[in-house]
Amino acid sequence: MNRPDLCLEFANTRYWRGQDAPTETLNTPEDLVAWTAANGGPRLAKPPAHREFDHAIEVRELIHRLFDQHAQQKPPAARDVEALNAVLAQAPARTTLRRERGSYVWNVDMKSGTALALLAPVLWTAGDLLAGSRLDRVRRCANPECGWLFLDDSRAGKRRWCSMQSCGNRAKARRHYHKSREA
Repeated sequence: MNRPDLCLEFANTRYWRGQDAPTETLNTPEDLVAWTAANGGPRLAKPPAHREFDHAIEVRELIHRLFDQHAQQKPPAARDVEALNAVLAQAPARTTLRRERGSYVWNVDMKSGTALALLAPVLWTAGDLLAGSRLDRVRRCANPECGWLFLDDSRAGKRRWCSMQSCGNRAKARRHYHKSREA
């Protein structure tokens, strides 16, 4: 879980936010555990309690609001920054590294068994991205129905779509359709 955009990936576990019924991938505490495991995160012996899971979803929405505001070149709400600081203070600290699969990762103290412990690497990347030099590369997909957040690593820094295969091709097809209808 050393990816700088891990927090954005977590925010994107709910997508198609511009539609009437967004797609939710985290429906249960087990889904949260599976997502963190799939993204190289710490593992819990058992899923977090439902209130912990609900708190994790609140944290996801907080992260989405913070980066979505920035992607739209708007200042985030002060209460959202305060809320992120509060959950960062509750999450396990980065104190030790461990070697894993040929690289180093932060060791997460999972003794508490809380969702915040499970999400500690996500929270760390959110803080690092907000405080770092790549914040100006956070983008929101130009498809208003999508709302996907991503880190624009293109050379020119002008990427508009979450992916060309998805929203980019849809936009091109829509433009082509409208041009052919006008002709």
